[in-house]
Amino acid sequence: MRLCSLYSGSSGNAIFVGTGKTKLLVEAGLSGKKIAEALCSIGESPSEISAVLVSHEHTDHIRGAGILSRRYDLPIYASEGTWKAMEHVIGPVLECNKRIFSSYAPFEIGDITITPFPIPHDANEPVGYSFSSAGKKVTIATDIGHISMDLLRNFEDSDLLLLESNHDLEMLKMGPYPWPLKQRIAGRHGHLSNDAAGEVVAYMAERGTKKFLLGHLSKENNFPELAYQTVYSVLCEKCVNIGSDITLDVALRDRTSKVIEI
Repeated sequence: MRLCSLYSGSSGNAIFVGTGKTKLLVEAGLSGKKIAEALCSIGESPSEISAVLVSHEHTDHIRGAGILSRRYDLPIYASEGTWKAMEHVIGPVLECNKRIFSSYAPFEIGDITITPFPIPHDANEPVGYSFSSAGKKVTIATDIGHISMDLLRNFEDSDLLLLESNHDLEMLKMGPYPWPLKQRIAGRHGHLSNDAAGEVVAYMAERGTKKFLLGHLSKENNFPELAYQTVYSVLCEKCVNIGSDITLDVALRDRTSKVIEI
């Protein structure tokens, strides 16, 4: 399996996950043109994408979904709640391309098994996703206000975890956002901080996950070096070594990150 974060952050998200047979786009939070260009830059054709999967209805996750569906005849997968919240925003989609999963049971697209799971975020039935193929598992979990044991159970056995590391708490407190927005971001249905991400990475590393990618960084309340260093410090405290025990990278907000293979 291959994963590449095309864009990751508060201004737009798009992630490629694929095998040799099946190619998926997770989130479509930028223009269709930008996403298509990013796919081409990693050697993937937009016309060969099998489906778009959306986690929730916020604009930074759905902006280009309708355009891509209409242009390339792509099905869009989302929970029933997400579909209800986003269908008036993304424009007309062919009925045959409107795919709703009504439970959190696994389903298949090509040779990839997808398992959606609920996440704590202020949206209408938001989900994270795990992708499994040929004995490998990739999990994507962003827009999560807090960590629970249910979430950690969904992360189990992941070879690669793309995890939100949205903000630095001090930058958020001292930053320009109005107080209600600060409360929302730091709340239990907002976004995960760098410190919290570090604890999750350490926990999962101790349980066998080897590759980690920090994503969905805030433009105003974080920057890549700070997210990495914060998580690195937590790992050092837990005696987890980057390089020998795990790999740790940061998904870039405004451009394509490196392709990760497992």
